[in-house]
Amino acid sequence: MAYATSNPPRMVLDLGLGSYPKLWVYASADAAATVDASGYFTDGYDRGMRDGDLIFVYATGSKIWSAHTVTVSGTTVNLADGTTIGSSTNSD
Repeated sequence: MAYATSNPPRMVLDLGLGSYPKLWVYASADAAATVDASGYFTDGYDRGMRDGDLIFVYATGSKIWSAHTVTVSGTTVNLADGTTIGSSTNSD
């Protein structure tokens, strides 16, 4: 799938202090490896995503969360490779 501006990342924390990063969340059927491609968020810079921000990505199909650091080159947003948080495996 591709990013749709009708389902944007949501900023959940902005301390309003210039040097503090923001916290974002995003849910999509796309896998984390797709979401972290450079330029995936076509409007990320316009929405306020900046270097050092943190975004939690929820893959709705696999039900897996990942955490990514945001990097920006010019106005192109890129996410660092994600770190998986938990898993969808339940052994009980």
